[in-house]
Amino acid sequence: MSHTVFEYAVIRVIPRPERGEAMNVGVVVYCRNKDFLGCRTHVDEDRLRALDPSLDLAGVRSALHAVECVCRGGEVAGQAAAEPPGSRFRWLTAPRSTVVQPGPVHAGLTDDPAAELERLLHLLVR
Repeated sequence: MSHTVFEYAVIRVIPRPERGEAMNVGVVVYCRNKDFLGCRTHVDEDRLRALDPSLDLAGVRSALHAVECVCRGGEVAGQAAAEPPGSRFRWLTAPRSTVVQPGPVHAGLTDDPAAELERLLHLLVR
């Protein structure tokens, strides 16, 4: 087996920054050697409502859809679609002060970045 380096970041929702509470809702995985950039999300709306009953869930879903579109590329991603996967990953994982934001970037080794994405989603989000 040939392990290759991959990077990932958890996507989280921070409904009320003043309280410091966050919920993991997705994972973005990038593997340069395999030319792979992927994202999976899972939103537990009941848990989010427990953190903030007034949270704009439609806005959260829209922001997550935008992350998924940038990962896939194509016309829907707008100007980001022309960028290589590594540039899109860096853009997606840049710190931001919004309700939906990335956590820190971590690295690991894998043979299959798509399988790693599923494993991380299960481990860190679900």
